[in-house]
Amino acid sequence: MTTYQDPQLQPDPQHQPEPGESPRSSRTDRAKGAISRAVRTPAGRAHPALDVDHPVDESRYPLDKVVFGVTAALAVAFCVWGFVSTDTLSSGAQAALNGTMGGAGWLFVLASTGFVIFVLWVAASRFGNITLGRDGETPEFKTVSWIAMMFSAGMGIGLMFYGVSEPITHFATPPPGTGDPGNAAAAETALATTLFHWTLHPWAIYAVVGLAIAYGTFRKGRKQLISAAFEPLLGKRVHGPGGKVIDMLAIFATLFGSAASLGLGALQIRSGLEIVAGLDGLGNALLVGIIAVLTAAFVVSAVSGVARGIQWLSNTNMVLALFLAAFLFLVGPTVFILNLLPTALGTYVADLPTMSARSGAEGADVEAWLASWTVFYWAWWMSWTPFVGMFIARISRGRTVRQFVTGVLLVPSMVSLVWFAIFGGAAIDLQENGVDIANAGGQESQLFATLAEFPWATFTSILVMVLVGIFFVSGADAASIVMGTLSERGTTEPSKPTVIFWGVATGAVAAVMLLSGGADALTGLQNITIVVALPFVFVMIALCFSLVKDLRNDPMVVRQEFARSAVEHAVVTGVSQHGDDFAVAVRHDDSGAVAEAWKRTHPGPCPTGEPDDPERSDVVVEHDREVGAKD
Repeated sequence: MTTYQDPQLQPDPQHQPEPGESPRSSRTDRAKGAISRAVRTPAGRAHPALDVDHPVDESRYPLDKVVFGVTAALAVAFCVWGFVSTDTLSSGAQAALNGTMGGAGWLFVLASTGFVIFVLWVAASRFGNITLGRDGETPEFKTVSWIAMMFSAGMGIGLMFYGVSEPITHFATPPPGTGDPGNAAAAETALATTLFHWTLHPWAIYAVVGLAIAYGTFRKGRKQLISAAFEPLLGKRVHGPGGKVIDMLAIFATLFGSAASLGLGALQIRSGLEIVAGLDGLGNALLVGIIAVLTAAFVVSAVSGVARGIQWLSNTNMVLALFLAAFLFLVGPTVFILNLLPTALGTYVADLPTMSARSGAEGADVEAWLASWTVFYWAWWMSWTPFVGMFIARISRGRTVRQFVTGVLLVPSMVSLVWFAIFGGAAIDLQENGVDIANAGGQESQLFATLAEFPWATFTSILVMVLVGIFFVSGADAASIVMGTLSERGTTEPSKPTVIFWGVATGAVAAVMLLSGGADALTGLQNITIVVALPFVFVMIALCFSLVKDLRNDPMVVRQEFARSAVEHAVVTGVSQHGDDFAVAVRHDDSGAVAEAWKRTHPGPCPTGEPDDPERSDVVVEHDREVGAKD
């Protein structure tokens, strides 16, 4: 059975087959090539089933005075409130947290698990073969480079801060309902709980936003805005007040999520300075000083244009982090770590349904634990999605949806598994052998307490502070560019004043969040992050519906659905009229049979137009006198 695009795809009678090329294969290959060219470069009015070139919008746009003005004013007001009346901010944040946990803690739990199911469904469905770019476009980066950049995105201040503190905390004080301290499975449960917070769930959250941005930018040529991904739902209204609100919520989420990360870094650097340099007793004053110095370093880098230098420092940071992990793996309890890896992974897989369903309905203890751990993490990850989503979208052009989801979920998850097994395993082994890491100061001090038990303790402690410092500067740089992009209507290179403003604002917000926690600065970070991230949960849920609507109208999906209807109609007609010997030809047909078949299988208007549309063409069947179907 031969398929032709009539009249352009008819065999060329003057064509002479190449040596070793059969006449039939020559004709078929030329037909396939013509089909490919017709699909990639359609002439005239673009049919929804054809892949149309949508250039990426890289224009420079002026500052959006509404988006920037409102968000900047609220950010400044928050900072003024925090510095002038820290106590009232702290009490207000605690009250807001109580209300959020009491009324919406379940929403964070259900939404995060829902995002995991959603991205896995998208990857496994018919949408998985859609290219994030034009049909047949090859990936912009080689797989090895793509994985390396994904690895760098998975590293950050969070892994440095929680690499030891979370596993050892769960080991010493197991999550509610998982047994008493010191039980036989405490180590496996501690690491499995940590993996729950750092593997599939957070990266599925990132994948939702990253996939929507990559599809809209590289497949549709839209601006790099969170609001642009809502065009399938809002249409032209996305450029009005609704779109501006979405972008403002994205800026707030990025601002407070980045500030939480920078606050963690400041806590850890202060702890290191107190241990290594003996600067004890300075408390929050030292925290504010650290944030001021690192923020100044970021401003200098932004003004001087040393983007390449920051990129070099970031790559160096990744190498140093790998060196630190490899060093601790070799000098630490290597065999214990290797044994812990498969056991913890198995426990994580077995306990995943239980951990995913844990909510405040199990009692006040569970609700308090969730606020400190799971819900805080889900809020933190959601607030980071504009930044991380844009990053992984930018490096994923040319990948299919299935490749994107697989890489985004698996690569960082494996990095987290190895990282926490090494650092958490070393701390748990010390705890089991009489070294009290769990009570070695606050969570920010536990990594330094662990390193103190191994060779080169001073060197590795300094290395940790250097790593955190560079993560601070490069993280503020990247997050500020994202906020600048959102403030300037999606421009890929926002102006320096806008970038600098958001960098300084991030440092100021981080300082306020730390101060609002009082003696327990970490509590201030967690409380405010959860409250601010709540509105963005609804944005992400709506984003899933918008993405599915986009994918359902993708040219590849339209072709598949239209072809299914057309071929079914053609085969029935061909067999009825000509038996085995029939061919399928594409030409203008006034019968409208395929259009009617399309309407029966696909809601909404037929993409070829109404039956009286003179430009519509359908599939017709004719007797094949040249090549029988049996061939």
